[in-house]
Amino acid sequence: MKTLSQLTASLKKKTIIGNPEIMVSEIIIDSRKVSIGSMFVALKGTQIDGHTFIQKAIDMGAMSILCEDLPETRPDNITFLQVSNASEALGYLASEFYDNPSKKLKLVGITGTNGKTTTVMLLFRLFRNLGYRCGLISTVQNQIDEYVIPSTHTTPDAVSLNQLLAKMAQMGCTHAFMEVSSHAVVQHRITGVTFTGAIFSNITHDHLDFHGTFDNYIKAKKGFFDALPKTAFALINIDDRRGGVMVQNTKASINTYSLETLATVKGRIVSDSIYGLQMEINNHDIHFQLIGTFNAYNLMAIYGAAILLDEDANEVLVEMSSLKTAPGRFEQIVSMKDQKVGIVDYAHTPDALENVLKTINQIKDGNQQVITVVGCGGNRDATKRPIMAKIACELSNKVILTSDNPRNEDPAEILEQMRKGIPPIDFKKTLIIEDREEAIFLAVRKLAKEGDIILVAGKGHENYQEIKGVKYHFDDKEALAEAFEAN
Repeated sequence: MKTLSQLTASLKKKTIIGNPEIMVSEIIIDSRKVSIGSMFVALKGTQIDGHTFIQKAIDMGAMSILCEDLPETRPDNITFLQVSNASEALGYLASEFYDNPSKKLKLVGITGTNGKTTTVMLLFRLFRNLGYRCGLISTVQNQIDEYVIPSTHTTPDAVSLNQLLAKMAQMGCTHAFMEVSSHAVVQHRITGVTFTGAIFSNITHDHLDFHGTFDNYIKAKKGFFDALPKTAFALINIDDRRGGVMVQNTKASINTYSLETLATVKGRIVSDSIYGLQMEINNHDIHFQLIGTFNAYNLMAIYGAAILLDEDANEVLVEMSSLKTAPGRFEQIVSMKDQKVGIVDYAHTPDALENVLKTINQIKDGNQQVITVVGCGGNRDATKRPIMAKIACELSNKVILTSDNPRNEDPAEILEQMRKGIPPIDFKKTLIIEDREEAIFLAVRKLAKEGDIILVAGKGHENYQEIKGVKYHFDDKEALAEAFEAN
């Protein structure tokens, strides 16, 4: 517990109405979870305004309220903290409440459209293999050394994030690796958090439903680097033409990685096959179990971060050579009956889908067909739907457009929007099957011949389908395995 005055010491613009020495037992953003002594934070969301729940929070025992707009009725025994931006203030308060846990860890964050999950999970595994106790915050799961915590967001809210970092520090973790989404930057979920380092992977078409424009999306990513302290390092993919933009205003030391030009970490692909990548990184020749150019970039980022964290280059590369892919990222399942190859990948953006399909086409032999099963999620950026269908058709022998997570949208309407991207020349090789399980079974049992490759894209590690607000169990890997078994 801390007093309100302790929590707000770093806030420059604030108005406190009531007792500044009131004790705060916990910080709560969901009024349903308020208990006696809580501070309730009234956040203005895109759909719900937390200010409408202030009285409910008081009735449930909240003794202090963080808000932007003061309510007309203010009980004398309740302390109100008024600020201009409650989300931003919450970041600082949450960090202070948990004793600034990020300062007790070597915390590295990665942002970018693609590659975040693979990079943080492999960094987590690498540093555990190097002998450290580590924390992980990712889309797939959160983890404190061996203890797994389910993940609900790419980046947790400010309170959950600091609580998680505090647990990591308490359990003896020295390092932590986390995905930093563009939403998290704009919504101040990482405000008040101190990073040792930040990585930029790439930026492509995504999340325009939230950011409105691609320029706003770029600015959101850049905001992560703008806020870094001068003690931190920034490691950017300089082959992405917006890599340099990310660090234009950063105070951090700037480092780069590249396959195409001189960089802090310079890589070269010697060979790329179904058996893995043979690469040269900073004059070290090494074989990796991961496949594809996109993973070459992930591996350079991992190597660069490890070196910037003062690890020995040779030891790092030896441990990296044994790393396997993250769940739902180019995961392979092979049918023992007829050697059909299933690949499950989270590719849910045009760029990611194109990268995966180009990699498959590079490593397949001349007789193998590529059959792609892909959909697009509902209540997300609709402009990418026809683009993804077009890419699938251009880089596959056969395509099935199917449902992903339609959420609150009509799956048929999503598929119709995807259909508009199919070039007329590709109509004959494209099917539209709304039921995802049926689509996967048809791809395996009817379309694929011996040795062919079936890519199931879009959901990756997810083990559910969200339809009309309800999550039903569905796992692409399980569906593929069942289809192979029944084949």
